[in-house]
Amino acid sequence: MALHRVMALSTLRHMQLPPPLSAGARVALVAPAGPLRGEQELQIAIDQAVSLGWEPIPAPHALARDGYFAGTDEQRAQDFNAALRDNRVDAIWCLRGGYGAMRILPMLDYDAMRRNPRPLLGFSDITALHCAIGVRSGVVSYHGPTARGALSEFSRHSLVRAIVEHVDPCGGAPEARTLRGGRAAGRLVGGNLALLAALSGTSFVPDYDDAILVLEDVGEATYRIDRMLQQLRLSGALERVAGIAFGQFTECTDRIDGVTRPLDDLLREAADVAGVPAVAGIPFGHVSDQWTVPLGARAELDADAGTLHVRLQ
Repeated sequence: MALHRVMALSTLRHMQLPPPLSAGARVALVAPAGPLRGEQELQIAIDQAVSLGWEPIPAPHALARDGYFAGTDEQRAQDFNAALRDNRVDAIWCLRGGYGAMRILPMLDYDAMRRNPRPLLGFSDITALHCAIGVRSGVVSYHGPTARGALSEFSRHSLVRAIVEHVDPCGGAPEARTLRGGRAAGRLVGGNLALLAALSGTSFVPDYDDAILVLEDVGEATYRIDRMLQQLRLSGALERVAGIAFGQFTECTDRIDGVTRPLDDLLREAADVAGVPAVAGIPFGHVSDQWTVPLGARAELDADAGTLHVRLQ
């Protein structure tokens, strides 16, 4: 673990940016976590890739199912590694999240991604892969829509700006709420809060030093969000970041034993522990309109103005 930690500190400071995708790019459609509901969802992903001008390449086990996984661990790792090792593949687009990406992290070929960086796109459970690719390969990856999900115009615009045009895919968030004012600059780190908490203490934990932490989650009770934020605090992660941008915490229940606590109280408390500029409510997470956020890229957060600007040039 010590060796991997040293590598994380050396690579994350010099993250490789994958080349932009052009018309005709070959995009592997893989399911590294939960299963699709059937061929219709795979067809949605294929049609979506085609609509962006790309050539979709469905993985052999894209429609596999093994309980709540898209095939066995070996099958899912095999599909992911095949995409990593194929120099004809220009990007990897995850079909869905769910659960299971953590289980295949020790089985992946990180050297292949380091030798030939290409965009990895997805969110939710795919956070585990973003963290692992960042730590082991030193490559920027993209927290954004999964291939099977419908793309709103907002989400499509941000995705194209990030992966095709290589310009700032974020910007102003009119509905963002200032938790702590100020400005911060740093590498973007984060994703799904539950996955980041679960990776604490492993060799895949991201480097939080001087980073802008972006967080989101879905279906978690407020007290569980509290617990996961406490885990980041107790691990020392919160005290190391330069700024925090909280996204959407959707389908979350507020009550335990008939008592509720406002979510913003928890988020502000975490920001106060970190002592850094922080906002809540950016378009990031399980929502129709979401930014594609290049994790590992440099960004600037203005908590007073509610903006997050990313440098991709």
